[in-house]
Amino acid sequence: MIGLRTRISIAVSSGTLGLALVAMPASAGTIDWTTWTTGVVSSTAGSASGTIPGLGGLSVSYTGEMEALNSAISWLPDTTFTGGTVSNAPPTAVGSPEAIQLIGGGTVVDTITFAAPVVDPILAIISLGQGGITANFTFTPSEPFTIEGGGPSSNFGGSSIFTGSGCPVDAVCGEEGSGVVQFNGTFSSITWTNPVAENYYAITFGAAGLAGSGVPEPSSMALLGAGVVGLIARLWKDRRSVAARL
Repeated sequence: MIGLRTRISIAVSSGTLGLALVAMPASAGTIDWTTWTTGVVSSTAGSASGTIPGLGGLSVSYTGEMEALNSAISWLPDTTFTGGTVSNAPPTAVGSPEAIQLIGGGTVVDTITFAAPVVDPILAIISLGQGGITANFTFTPSEPFTIEGGGPSSNFGGSSIFTGSGCPVDAVCGEEGSGVVQFNGTFSSITWTNPVAENYYAITFGAAGLAGSGVPEPSSMALLGAGVVGLIARLWKDRRSVAARL
């Protein structure tokens, strides 16, 4: 009986952990942001490159419209560039390239490419559109996204980026809008167009992790919890059966 009580105690302790994993809601994660290093300016065939140091120096490349690598962006206040699954804004380091600067207004397809697939990549946008001009990033239907946070920026004021009313399907819009967008899934690249011109808006990308990094998916955690609960029930039944025979 001592051995049985010990086994049940361990199972209950593990079961408590399993239940905690099942009940735990999605929470904000630390985002590793791209450090941009080089850029080629062109209205149709520009490019930029950088790395994500926090993901093992993962290479990130950009092709499309390119006005400049902007080193004067302040990703502030934090409340505009965080929220939902994003716990930290892109870093602000005066004198270092912090953003890809765009004007828009054409049919050029812009593309960001990660050297390895990343999970739920994050796009930070600042100063999308301006007073009286609603600009947008139009993505493809295969790139589902959610806006995680938004609001005015320290550089330009304004309000949050948005979707829905007055915004095209599969697009993020802004009239001097700023915020962060999460793409839901695993991606090696993301493409978009900027059909509305204004001077100017800027972006950067980040991610919390690489695909296949060994972090359990929420569904796996739920299955683990269910298995532990089943084990507890079985051991409890065995204990009652033994007690009844004594």
